[in-house]
Amino acid sequence: MIRIFSQYVSPKSLLLMAIESLLMSLALVCGVLVRFWNEPLEFDSYFQFPDFALQVVIFVTIFQICFYYSDLYNVHTTRTRYEQLLCLGQSLGAGCLALGLVYYVFPSLLIGRGVFFISTALAATFVMVSRIALDRAWQFAAPKQNILILGTQELALTVARELTRREDLNLQLVGFVQTAGSTDEQQELFGRPIVGGADKLEQIATEKNVARIIVALEDRRLKMPTRDLVTLRVRGVRVEDAHSTISSLSGRVWLNTVQPSWFVFTDGFHRSRTTLVLKRMIDVSIALVALVVSLPLMLLLAIAIRLDSKGPAIYRQRRVGYRGQGFDMLKFRSMCADAEKLNGAAWAQKDDPRVTRVGRFIRKVRLDELPQLINIIRGDMSFIGPRPERPVFVDQLRQQISYYDERHSVRPGLSGWAQVQYGYGASLEDAIRKLEYDLFYLKNMSVLFDFAIMLRTVRIVLTGNGGR
Repeated sequence: MIRIFSQYVSPKSLLLMAIESLLMSLALVCGVLVRFWNEPLEFDSYFQFPDFALQVVIFVTIFQICFYYSDLYNVHTTRTRYEQLLCLGQSLGAGCLALGLVYYVFPSLLIGRGVFFISTALAATFVMVSRIALDRAWQFAAPKQNILILGTQELALTVARELTRREDLNLQLVGFVQTAGSTDEQQELFGRPIVGGADKLEQIATEKNVARIIVALEDRRLKMPTRDLVTLRVRGVRVEDAHSTISSLSGRVWLNTVQPSWFVFTDGFHRSRTTLVLKRMIDVSIALVALVVSLPLMLLLAIAIRLDSKGPAIYRQRRVGYRGQGFDMLKFRSMCADAEKLNGAAWAQKDDPRVTRVGRFIRKVRLDELPQLINIIRGDMSFIGPRPERPVFVDQLRQQISYYDERHSVRPGLSGWAQVQYGYGASLEDAIRKLEYDLFYLKNMSVLFDFAIMLRTVRIVLTGNGGR
């Protein structure tokens, strides 16, 4: 298994990305060869470095992003060949439009119509053939990693559910091992055998060719076979804590299973000063550019809001931010001006009757958040972080949810891991689930992770998914 940002990622997805990057680069080279096969001078003029290398990078990157946004690297999704071909065609079409815009803005990157169309056709052919070949080869050649779970209680069942849900990782759960003193006499659990007791762990792991053991014990006192685990670990068998495994498989910290000691001893939750300074510099730079570019749109939205309903275009709402300090978060008003006059503060609901006509649109495409660029410049917020909540809800949630205040250890975000993974929440259960994703983000916070979240955020905005 491969981990990126402490999440298990399918090696097949990474292999697809690497192979298709090479194939699309090859397609562009072949496009030049085909177009100028009998014009050696023109052919030589194309292969000028670093100009041609930059053209290849732009060509490949744009199409890779379009493939990503079309879920072509999501191996969870099962598609027929026709559906794959359709998604590929849509991605290539979007990529051609995006490249056309890039070439219009930067004419020096233009590769020529003949080369472009030949290369795009070759890229489509190469990618489709490679996917068919890889799908067939993967079924026979991809090695499966045998997993053994130490434990037979609820925590072990949770691990088993998450493992079987991630079929893309090529994991094979070979069974469970009972702990010493267990009175459970069943022979099977979650459709997998209970292969023996903890006193024979070393023998079982050898016989089953186990590559990884997951320790899923609610109470480790006097039950964990430490000696056998040390022996197996030295032999190269991976030994993992169940809470860390669940977190890596699901992208969230499961509050109903995690122990306080896990927060103390687990890796992560480290923030270097360099990372924080770089994150702040990126926030301010992007926010300034985005504010200047979006000013005409913001002016039009303000006019539309004022014409649609009475009240100010910009709405100030008190939120809880970094280290529990309050700040006024700016938004375009999407509800009627007296939305909370009668019943006070309330979570927004799906198809909320308080939302105006213009508000419904701007909330769907997230344009109501544009004024928060000013909050980012002022230092109240960051682009990526836990979403700031209102003081009245924070007071309620911190009393009902453990570790809730930990989300205030960083600046709140315009978007965040919880937003791209879970979407909008309007209940205590939703708040718990989003906190689990926020804690995972705090554990693995980095500039690269922020960039990955930004890509997902753009995808949500473009597709309209997750709007409320």
